[in-house]
Amino acid sequence: MRDHPSRNPVVSLVTVVLASLLLPISLTGASVAIPGVAADFHSSLAADEWIVNGYDLTFAGFMLASGAFADRFGRRKVFVLGTVVFTLCSLVSALAGDIALLDASRVVAGVGAAAMLTSGSATLAQVFEGPARAKAFAVFGTTVGVGMAFGPFIAGTLSTTFGWRSVFLVPAIAGALVLVLATRLPESRDPAANRVDWAGTLTFSGALTALIAALIEGSALGWASAFNLTMYVACAVLFALFIGVEKRQERPMFDLGLFRQPQFVSLCVGVVALVLAFTPLLVYLPSYLTAVNGQTTMHAGVDMLMLTVPTIFFPLIAGYLLRWVPVRHMVTASVGLTAIGTAWLTVLHPGIGNWAALGPYAVIGVGIGVSFGVMDGAAVSSVEPERAGMAAGMFNTMRLAGEATGIAVVGSLLVNFTRVELGDKLDTFTGPYGGKPAALANALNQGQLSGPQSTVPANTRDAFHQVATSAYTGGLHTALWIMAGFCAAATVLVAVVGAKTVKAPAEAAPQAEPEKVPA
Repeated sequence: MRDHPSRNPVVSLVTVVLASLLLPISLTGASVAIPGVAADFHSSLAADEWIVNGYDLTFAGFMLASGAFADRFGRRKVFVLGTVVFTLCSLVSALAGDIALLDASRVVAGVGAAAMLTSGSATLAQVFEGPARAKAFAVFGTTVGVGMAFGPFIAGTLSTTFGWRSVFLVPAIAGALVLVLATRLPESRDPAANRVDWAGTLTFSGALTALIAALIEGSALGWASAFNLTMYVACAVLFALFIGVEKRQERPMFDLGLFRQPQFVSLCVGVVALVLAFTPLLVYLPSYLTAVNGQTTMHAGVDMLMLTVPTIFFPLIAGYLLRWVPVRHMVTASVGLTAIGTAWLTVLHPGIGNWAALGPYAVIGVGIGVSFGVMDGAAVSSVEPERAGMAAGMFNTMRLAGEATGIAVVGSLLVNFTRVELGDKLDTFTGPYGGKPAALANALNQGQLSGPQSTVPANTRDAFHQVATSAYTGGLHTALWIMAGFCAAATVLVAVVGAKTVKAPAEAAPQAEPEKVPA
């Protein structure tokens, strides 16, 4: 078949960039929609958490398979298919009549998102070469930053103005536009990719599903419940099987040999630490601001801009600094800044002014922004161009598995720490929440306080409000200290493990021409 007349780098970059903008907005937007969903469906905290975690879970679980599919069947084909799935599921989410259908559609949407991101990254790696490739990934990282930066604000504005359903409807409309553009992408694949690793896909996805299910349900069922113990065992067994399967593959979709390269290990440690700290903030801070300060979702989204706006500018700044600063040092600084900012964020308290919160928000945002674009380009450049799909899949799997795990872990920690802070302080109140700290902790983590507060007598509502906000703030502070400690430890690991200088994306070797796939 003749080359498509629109096979040029600009079309490819615009298409992939628009898609990469949708995916973080879909993640952060869903978290902002949770209070509205909970109010409409009267759903449990665990069910609401699956709106975000279900999407992130399949996003991570199918990243490797998507990379393998893209390498074998063609990156454009997989990108188009992923866009169709994501768009249709976003539409179903907007029209869902109950929490079960909403959760299910979000789970399937994550599969489409995985296909879009992996095949899109691999397409950029094939279309661009040398310095142009570094610039393309810098733009890619900046776009992800824009999606992260404005996702809570856009979702909050939509939710406040049009209701929570619009948070899913708008990505569906934008996805249709991406689908039109996707038909103009160039096609390429790995000619040596001749099979799909189904055993690896199923064992890895199953292990991750078991782990996330245990983390989400643990706070409600008990960490030592029969369900949780079963999930822990299933996770361990499936993960062991996954490693065994991959070691026997001639061309594994998860090349364990890459973990013998210090630079790749350094990148993986860094990205997991970053998302474990940053993504839970995007998910749970809007609920905190909504519950504790009584803000609208739009107002909470505006406040979140202090955290996310730096992620717009610093990918490009970091890409420029790569001329003089090795990637290893950039990643170390990024994780270190995030650790400092997360610890500093414990200044948050009910009614805090924006100027008092600006410092920690900005430090975290700068740390995250430095990593965007730099880390993706370095990871993709760590293998030969023909296996760019595998490299993109591996790195993004680590990132998204970290996100899904972080959201589940921090959510459970917030519920448990808030419940501990409440203790027996609710025993003096009447109503459905009197003496029931677990119920109030769940409601607070869904962004709801006005509802529970209205159930107690009017003369005790101020005291109830004080007890609830104080406990929720204390629980948040404890979780933040744990997140900061994890990032601090990761900073040391990144510096030590990545002692060997990582080759910057701009220094990558010239790429071979992508193979033209016949129709």
